[in-house]
Amino acid sequence: MPISAAEFRPAPAPPDSPSGAPALLNRESAETYRSLVNEVAQRICERLTEVDRPWTGIAPAELAPAVDAVDLDRPLPTFGDALDEIGDLYLRDAVWFHHPRYLAHLNCPVALPAVAAEAVLASVNTSVDTWDQSAGGTFIERRLIEWTAGRIGFDSEADGVFTSGGTQSNLHALLLARDEAVEHIVKNSETALRSAEVLPRLRLFASPHSHFSVAKAARLLGLGEDAVVTVPADARFRMHPGALDAALEHCRGAGLVPAGVVATAGTTDFGSIDPLAAVAEVCEAHRVWFHVDAAYGCGLLVSRQRRDLVDGIERADSVTVDYHKSFFQPVSSSAVLVRDRASLRHAAHHADYLNPAEAVFPNQVDKSLQTTRRLDALKLWMTLRVLGPDAIGSMFDRVCDLAAAAWARLEADPRFETAAPVSQLSTVLFRVKGGDEAQRLAREAIAAAGEGMVAATRVDGRTALKLTLLNPETTLEDIAAVLDALARHGATLQEA
Repeated sequence: MPISAAEFRPAPAPPDSPSGAPALLNRESAETYRSLVNEVAQRICERLTEVDRPWTGIAPAELAPAVDAVDLDRPLPTFGDALDEIGDLYLRDAVWFHHPRYLAHLNCPVALPAVAAEAVLASVNTSVDTWDQSAGGTFIERRLIEWTAGRIGFDSEADGVFTSGGTQSNLHALLLARDEAVEHIVKNSETALRSAEVLPRLRLFASPHSHFSVAKAARLLGLGEDAVVTVPADARFRMHPGALDAALEHCRGAGLVPAGVVATAGTTDFGSIDPLAAVAEVCEAHRVWFHVDAAYGCGLLVSRQRRDLVDGIERADSVTVDYHKSFFQPVSSSAVLVRDRASLRHAAHHADYLNPAEAVFPNQVDKSLQTTRRLDALKLWMTLRVLGPDAIGSMFDRVCDLAAAAWARLEADPRFETAAPVSQLSTVLFRVKGGDEAQRLAREAIAAAGEGMVAATRVDGRTALKLTLLNPETTLEDIAAVLDALARHGATLQEA
């Protein structure tokens, strides 16, 4: 029987009689909830079985009018009608990351236990900030932080907190780096320096291939994007430790203060990993905060084949991990971890109504930039308890192996040229024959035709196409089909 909209809108109750069916999730609405979840699951299952391409290629001008035409002040008659509308406005033209020919961005298909956990955490609606809002959720998150810290190689002094994504994790880490530097300078100054006087002198260091969130964090932290010093990289797009050492020396010689170094374990464009142990040596020699952005490469922490690629990460002061990339978790699921939990004090603020300084119960809000926060840790917990870390590591190893095979295939195919050396992770950069416009048009053509999706970037001033492989069910045959489509469209464009 269809669930009518009226069932969600309580009617005025006559004396001594119950109100209409509740609109909120509670004891009385349990059966309605069951019906809703079953209907949603049925619709998703039907759509999943129909998906035969990663995207329909719909144009903005085609979809926007349909969304704009919806009257949000007038509810639909039934829940099924609302699902039909969502089917037309969203599901029909959604980009499906689980499709084996979606090869574009750092989006992964998601582990089934994590999808099931989403239903649990959304239904309970826990906020993981204080004990009296979270209880068991507090300990689940803490245990996963402890587990991840152990995988990194941190000891019992480590800590951390879940975040919305790598951008927030990097911002959080660099806030700690900034405040550690300011505190040290102010405390050891012979004059009565104020924090505001120190900020303009602070500098952050990163390779030219680090994530844009580093520059964004510098701006948000009051340092300005000019405070980010670009450290040269080698031919494989990895930070050069000798150049870092020279840049830090130059910084101090100019009367400036190195506040933090950001090394990347998995650059977005190239999948390159900075030499973490060598960078750690330089940071330790200069006594500067060492942050590792492992948003992409964190899957190496559970890899049986490639764990050595992040040797040295245990010497970092802070680490960013994105479980919603290489741990196959639904968005959002990220964390920032620190080697010394005391550094998290820089993010703490005590409010009498929430987390007074004298609070005796454990809480997570003291560590977080957010207050209200979902129990995203539950998704990873369920995944580990059902699949285990070895399965996650094997899936990540599989996509890295696939990238190496795809690169070799491109090297041998005269229709293409590789645009970068073989990746340490799962990205592949290449070009079809032709100039920049040919890359753009070929990429757009295969997406519009539903033949596949690839990304694009620039390498040495030229446009390059990019395969970003995060689906362990993608095969070399899937990649070959996408490459054939690109070559066919590229040849057609050249003839035109």
